Amino acid sequence: MGLQPASGRLSLDEMAEGVQRGDRAVLARAITLVESSKSEHQADAQALLQALLPETGRALRLGITGVPGAGKSTTIDQLGLNLVEAGHKVAVLAIDPTSKRSGGSILGDKTRMARLAVHPDAFIRPSPTSGTLGGVARKTRETMALVEAAGFDVVIVETVGVGQSEVTVADMVDFFLVMLIPGGGDELQGIKKGIIEIADMIAINKADGDNRARANRSAADYQGALNLLAPASDTWRPTVVTISGLENVGLDALWGHILRHRDLTTASGERTARRRTQAVAWMRDLLTEQLMVRAMAKPEVAARLAAAEADVAAGRLLPTRAVDGILGLMLA
Repeated sequence: MGLQPASGRLSLDEMAEGVQRGDRAVLARAITLVESSKSEHQADAQALLQALLPETGRALRLGITGVPGAGKSTTIDQLGLNLVEAGHKVAVLAIDPTSKRSGGSILGDKTRMARLAVHPDAFIRPSPTSGTLGGVARKTRETMALVEAAGFDVVIVETVGVGQSEVTVADMVDFFLVMLIPGGGDELQGIKKGIIEIADMIAINKADGDNRARANRSAADYQGALNLLAPASDTWRPTVVTISGLENVGLDALWGHILRHRDLTTASGERTARRRTQAVAWMRDLLTEQLMVRAMAKPEVAARLAAAEADVAAGRLLPTRAVDGILGLMLA
């Protein structure tokens, strides 16, 4: 069917060709298409992604998380500039959790990376999740595929670091970086210990000025904590580095660690195995999402679900019995 942009209709073939050509306007329209919840747009989005599939998978996928105030945006802005100046094409996908209370976005727009946003070899796309982890799983993975097809060889996925989306993002990238600030080694600065356990590297940011000594102490604390954990990889042991995104200190070394991780896991076969596992996980996430969509499209199921939720909330019905009843109606 094709998307109907303001400037005229684009066929799926034209959109696929425009994405591969690196046309930023067409890429933005393609991302809007895959983000659409309309069923007719979703059919087109899947056809577009299938056509572009051979052009995906070549980028280095980097996930970055950290508590608000850790300086993620400043660091990504500077790291991205370093990379484009070295000849890379960088895409930043900022997962923007929608506030369940206000409906507004938490991260805001791409003006947080003002210098990188205007560079011709960079592309920044805030991606609201509408409050659902399913939004992270589907929209971010599909957007990642599109920017890879457009020729971006480094894809950075940023999360705000205040929810469960970090685990989801770690399962869709090659390297997961947790950014912290000096101090707070004992309480992990509000980040769950589980996030530390899935980190491929911890970066202590703002290691400048009077913070340098504190940053070094924090790095030692976190390195000690990491040493107590069993590494998830046979070829890589997570490490801790100190950086200053503001002063562009330590970012070259950080990137060197990321490249070393890529080389080691590629040589061992872990990177390929991880990508395959991620592809299957993507499929399972989509299956779960689509089963719920198809179920809710049936009025009788939607009605039963609403009644079951009321009964469960009131303590009149066991959740497992409620699920069995709904599944029986779905499969009838």
